[in-house]
Amino acid sequence: MDTSSIPKKALESLLQDALERDPVTARRTHLVKILLHERYLSRPQLTARMEGLLGKGCFGESAWEDTFYRDMRIVKKALQAAGYRLKYSRRAGRPGYYLYQQPAVSAELAEILAQSVAEVDPAQIRIWRGMPPAERFRLGCSVTDAAHKAVTYRQAAVTRTRPDGNKPAGPAGEMKP
Repeated sequence: MDTSSIPKKALESLLQDALERDPVTARRTHLVKILLHERYLSRPQLTARMEGLLGKGCFGESAWEDTFYRDMRIVKKALQAAGYRLKYSRRAGRPGYYLYQQPAVSAELAEILAQSVAEVDPAQIRIWRGMPPAERFRLGCSVTDAAHKAVTYRQAAVTRTRPDGNKPAGPAGEMKP
């Protein structure tokens, strides 16, 4: 189907609707987005990221490996259409899917990482190094707990209502009452 005559905003709206209703489209779109930002991700790493975004079992309960590889074939075609080459490295120390002749992380992610590093306060690092290991562990766990709570809250907010005011689609795409 030729979509060149459809305005970009209309295509984006249609894709957004498909992402909300169709788990296959959502999986494949998220895989493309992840692979555009990160490199050298193995199947377990990609699966974990997808389950974090879409929920456990998003590839199905049985034959999930077949589903994953089928999705990756389509993702590879989509990336190729955009001018990228998705490859898989089996090299020790750097195994996983990557975009050929692209940096290890996208420019956007590299900028975010650089900003995060710039926010590190050397005085806080000195204080942290002086803490006993148990206290450092407790602080690390509290940060992880806070992040987990924030993600849980955000996911709950997203699943409560959609932008059009309806509740999210059920497994077969039907609207919940």
